[in-house]
Amino acid sequence: MPAHDEVDRIVEAWRRERPDLDFAPLQVLSRVGRLSKHLDRARRAAFTASGLEYWEFDVLSALRRAGKPYQLSPKALLQQTLVSSGTMTNRIDRLVARQLVERRTDPNDGRGILVTMTPTGRERVDAAIRLLLGAETELLDGLSAVDQERLAGLLRKLSLDFD
Repeated sequence: MPAHDEVDRIVEAWRRERPDLDFAPLQVLSRVGRLSKHLDRARRAAFTASGLEYWEFDVLSALRRAGKPYQLSPKALLQQTLVSSGTMTNRIDRLVARQLVERRTDPNDGRGILVTMTPTGRERVDAAIRLLLGAETELLDGLSAVDQERLAGLLRKLSLDFD
């Protein structure tokens, strides 16, 4: 393991130039930001190889996690994907056009609809998650299982205030 990474060099340069400031947050969050860029690249590659856009994976994975029959209301999809209702309507329209989902009348509410994943949608999201997990495993290869668990716990603790 190298003694210094790029963040160490950046922080050292800032400390030299601005010794009056505490750069401790950069030690953590600059690394998180840099790792986020690597994760974004890995995700983009997994989704592209599976014939999906990031937002398509987001919607399809929500449906897949719902279990059979892989359907949710648009409102439930909104809550899981954190987009506006207009954006979700547009996304559903585009997924329907690509034959990855279908709109169905809600049998419990004739006025409502359910978004149901098609077999093609399921194949694509299953392929994407398989590729994504492989790529993410590679990103974490430098950490033992114990270190990964410890890091996950610390990040969970940090993120609780944002969720």
